[in-house]
Amino acid sequence: MGYKPDTITLNTLVKGMCLKGEVRKALNFHDKVVADGFHLDQFSYGILMNGLCKTGEISAAMQLLRRIEGKLVRPDVVMYSTIIDSLCKDKRVIDAYDLYSEMIGKGIFPNDVTYNALIYGYCMVGQFKEAIGMIDEMVLKSIKPNIYTFSILIDALCKEGKMKEAKNVLAVMVKQRVEIDVVTYTSLMDGYVLVNEVNKAKVIFNTMAQRGVMPNVYCYSVMINGLCKIKMIDEAMNLFKEMQSKNIIPSTITYSTLIDGLCKSGRISRAWKLLDEMHDRGQPANVITYNSLMQALCKNHHVDKVIALVKKIKDQGIQPDMYTYNMLIDGLCKEGRLKDAQVMFQDLLIKGYNVTVWTYNIMINGLCLEGLFDEAFALLQKMEDNGCIPDVVTYQTIIYTLFENNENDHAEKLLREMIARGLL
Repeated sequence: MGYKPDTITLNTLVKGMCLKGEVRKALNFHDKVVADGFHLDQFSYGILMNGLCKTGEISAAMQLLRRIEGKLVRPDVVMYSTIIDSLCKDKRVIDAYDLYSEMIGKGIFPNDVTYNALIYGYCMVGQFKEAIGMIDEMVLKSIKPNIYTFSILIDALCKEGKMKEAKNVLAVMVKQRVEIDVVTYTSLMDGYVLVNEVNKAKVIFNTMAQRGVMPNVYCYSVMINGLCKIKMIDEAMNLFKEMQSKNIIPSTITYSTLIDGLCKSGRISRAWKLLDEMHDRGQPANVITYNSLMQALCKNHHVDKVIALVKKIKDQGIQPDMYTYNMLIDGLCKEGRLKDAQVMFQDLLIKGYNVTVWTYNIMINGLCLEGLFDEAFALLQKMEDNGCIPDVVTYQTIIYTLFENNENDHAEKLLREMIARGLL
C-alpha cells in the first residue's frame, strides 16, 4: 500500500465487502492488512464475524475469534453474542452455552442480546425450563428482560400448544410492566387456535383493540384461520371485510386461509371469486392457494379439471408440490383411473421427486381397490428398496383388503410381519 489507511477506512472497506456478501474477500483483505502491520479494531472484527455467521460459516467465525484472542484485539460482547446467536439458530445450544460460560470466565459481561439468543436457542430445541432459567439469570445480573425476550418464549410455548405456561409468562410481563405488543398478542391467538380454543383467541383479539394495540394483517390472518377451523366461515368473511375497511391489505396467507375454509365448507364458487379478487388486487396466489381449490375439485370428482389446473399454474411459474401430486394420484385412483395414476407416480420417481410413504400408500390403496394384490406386494417391496419405510397405514391397507377378499393366509402373514416390525 502506498498510503497508510486509518482504522475508519479499514472498517469501511471490511463492512462494504461484508454487505455485498464478499465475506471471504473481506477475510483475505484482513489477512493482508494484518500482515502489512496494520490493525483492525473490535468493530471491524465484529463485522467480519457477523458476515461469516450470516453466510453459515460459524466455524470460520470461531477460528477468527481464537486467532485474535490476546494477540490482535480483545474480544468483546458483540463478537461472542454474534457467534452465540448463530450457534443457537443452528440448534447447537450446548456449544452456545459453552461459549457463554467462556465469555463470563474471561470477564466479558453478556447483555440482553446474548441472553435473547440463548433463550431463542433453548426454545428452538424445546428446552423451556432452561430458557426460563436464562431469564432468571438475566434478572440476577440486573439485565431487565424486554418485550423481545418475553415474545421469544411466549411464541415458542404457543407453537407447542403450552398455553398455561405461556399465560404464566404473560403474567410475569404484566407484573414487570412490560408493554404487550401486537406480536405477543398474535402468538397467544395462534396458540389458542392450535389447541382448538378459538373463542379464547377471539377474546384476545377483542382485548387488543380495547388496550389500544391495533391488529395487523398477520393478526387478522390468524383469527380468520381459527374461525375457518371451527367452520364459522361467515364470521371469518366478516373479519376479512373489516380488515379491508380499515385499509389493512390481506396477504396471500389471508386469502389462502379463507379460500381453504370456503372450499372445505362446500362454498367453492365463492372461493373461486376470492381467487379472482386476489388477481385483480395484484396479490399472488401460491401452490397452497391452488391446492385447496384442487382438493375441492377432487372431492367433487372433477379430476380432469384438476389436471388442467395443474398445467395452468405450471405455465404461470407455480410449481406443484408433493401435496398436489398426492391429491391428484388419489383422485385418479378413486375414479378408477389406475393407469393414469401409475403413469404420474412413475413420472415422479423418474424426475427424482421426494416420494414419501403417503404417496406409496395412495398407490397401494389404488392397486388394492382394483384387486391387484401381487402388484400391491411388489410396490411394498419396491418402496423399501427405495429407502421408504412402510408405516401402519401401508400394512393396514393391504391387510384389510386381503381379509375382505378371503385371502386370509396372505393377510395373517403380513399381520405377523407388521407385529415383528413393532407397528402393532
